[in-house]
Amino acid sequence: HNKLIFNMGPENETAVTEFILEGFSGLDQRLQLFLSLVLLLVYLTTVMGNTTIIILVCVDHRLQTPMYFFISNLSFLEMCFTSSISIKLLLILSSGRRTISLNSCFAQSYFYFALGTTEFILLVVMSFDRYVAICQPLRYAAIMKPQLCVHLVLAAWVMGITLLSYRLVLLYRLTFCGSNKIHHFFCDNSPLFRLSCSDSSLLWKMDSILLSFVVLGSLCFVLAFYTGILFCILHLPEASERRRAFTTCSSHFTTLAIAYGSCIATYVHPPEHISLEANKILALLNTILYPFLNPFIYSFRNRTVILALKEAIAFALPFS
Repeated sequence: HNKLIFNMGPENETAVTEFILEGFSGLDQRLQLFLSLVLLLVYLTTVMGNTTIIILVCVDHRLQTPMYFFISNLSFLEMCFTSSISIKLLLILSSGRRTISLNSCFAQSYFYFALGTTEFILLVVMSFDRYVAICQPLRYAAIMKPQLCVHLVLAAWVMGITLLSYRLVLLYRLTFCGSNKIHHFFCDNSPLFRLSCSDSSLLWKMDSILLSFVVLGSLCFVLAFYTGILFCILHLPEASERRRAFTTCSSHFTTLAIAYGSCIATYVHPPEHISLEANKILALLNTILYPFLNPFIYSFRNRTVILALKEAIAFALPFS
C-alpha cells in the first residue's frame, strides 16, 4: 500500500527518493503491536529517567559535582540517541508506516553514528573522572575544575559531530536506482550501502576505519582507567569500602559490555561478514536497552540521587 516515488535520472535510470524500512515485517501483526507497546513503555521510561536526572543535577547543589555534570550530559545524549531511532521504530511497529524519505534516512544515519561517537568519547571522560576521584582523591578538586569539565564535554560533542560529517557528504554522492527496501528498522550503514547502485567502497572503508578507531580506541582508554581504579580499590583499607566500590564498578561494566560488545560485533569487522538479522538484534541492544539501563546504573542506585529525588517529590506533592 506504500506509494513509491521515483525521479528519472540520467541515462533513463530511476532514482529512488524514498526507502521502505522493513523492520520486523516477518513477525505476526499482533506480536508487532505487542512489541510496539513494550518499546513505548521502555522509551517513555528512558526519557523520564534521563530527564529526571538532568533536572535533579540542575536544582540540587549536592549533585552539582563533575561526576553528575558528566552523567547529566550522558542523559541528554542518550535521549537524543534513542529518540533518533525509537520514534520511527514505534511508527513501523504500531501503524506500519515504513517509508522514510532519502533526506530523513541520511539524517538518521548521520545522527546515529555522530551521537554514538560522542557517547564513546564521553564514556572515556567519565572513566577518567572516576579514576581521578578514586586514585587521586586529594587532588580531585584541583584537577577536575568546572572549566575543565565543560571543555571536556564540549570536546566530546564537537569531535562526535565533526568526525562523522564526511558521512553526509559521501551519502549524498551515492545513487539509489534499484530496490528501495532496507532490511533493518533504521538506516544503518550496511543495509543502506548495499542498495546503492554506485560505488560505496569509499564509505565502507572510511566507516570501517573511523568506527573501529573510535570504538576500540575509546575502549582501550576506558579499560586502562578502570584497571587503575581496580588496583586502587584493592588497596582500600576497609573491606566494606572495597565491596561497595566493586559493586559500583561491576554495574558500570554491565552497561559498557552492552555498548561496546554490540558495536564491536556490528561494526568492527569486514562488511561481508555482517549478518543483517544479527545486526538488527544487536542494534536493539545498542539503541533501546543501553539507554534504558543507564539512568538506573549510573544514578538511581546512588544514595545521594535517591535522597534528592525523595526530597523533590516531597516538595512537589503539596502543590499537586
